[in-house]
Order: sequence, then structure tokens, then C-alpha cells
Amino acid sequence: MALPNTTNDANEPLELIAFRVGDQEFCMRTTSIREIRGWSPVTPIPQAPYDVLGVINLRGSVIPIVDLSHKLGMGPTASNDRSAIIVGEVHDMVVGMLVDRVSDILTVPASSLQPVPELTTSFDKSIAEGIIAAESGMICFLNLQRLFRGKELDELAA
Repeated sequence: MALPNTTNDANEPLELIAFRVGDQEFCMRTTSIREIRGWSPVTPIPQAPYDVLGVINLRGSVIPIVDLSHKLGMGPTASNDRSAIIVGEVHDMVVGMLVDRVSDILTVPASSLQPVPELTTSFDKSIAEGIIAAESGMICFLNLQRLFRGKELDELAA
């Protein structure tokens, strides 16, 4: 499995940020992340997509906040003191993603990435670059570019 924006060197390290959504551990490339913020209330937007909680003001820029749990089909997240907003750039748009908590920064060899198993025809495995087996358990490696399709972000920006 060739990874985007990498060479085929299986020992090339992947720099990842790990976080929890519900009882599951996920990670994404640190190069997609601008910052990590603590939870702060959002301003709801009428008729926003189901997974968009609202918007926040980030140093003068209004950015949408997406409930990553809801986006992944896991149901809505109840924010608390440990919740975090991972601010990332996807398709040239800044988006905040609500997660239960950020757990770690990881550096793992690309060779540790395992393919996502075939589950059902309704599961879109393209949103995951693979699975990483870590000491703490299995970590699903998300691909933000595929998780947020360009059309969805165009609707958020409108």
C-alpha cells in the first residue's frame, strides 16, 4: 500500500497525532494539523450539516467545528473538560474537529501500517490509510482529505 506524499521506504517514519473518539483510538498526520485547542463553546449555524456543531472565532477567522464522532458514524459527542478541538487544514480550508481527548504524538515506521480489513459494502474504508497495532491497542489512521470531501467543505464555506 503506497502512502500519499511519501516514498515507498517502509522504514520512513510517520509523524502522527493520536486521539480518542468514544472508546476508539484514531490518528492523523501531524502535517495536516495547525493546532490543538481546549474545548470552547461554539456558535450554532442554522441548517448546518448534521455533524457540524457550529463555528468559533480563531484569531479573527471564523472556522466550522465538526463533531468527529458524528462524522465517523459513531453518534454525537458530549463535550467535557477533557474534550479538544484539533484544528486542521483540509482542501485549503481550516476546520476544527471535536475529539474526546488528544492522547499522544507518535512516530512510527510506515511498515507498521496494516491495511484496513474488508468489512461490509457500506463501510467506506477509503477514509482510513490503515491500522496501526500499538502497545495500547489498535489505532485507525485517518486520511483527512478523504474524510472531508471537497463538496462537503464547499457547503460549509457557503
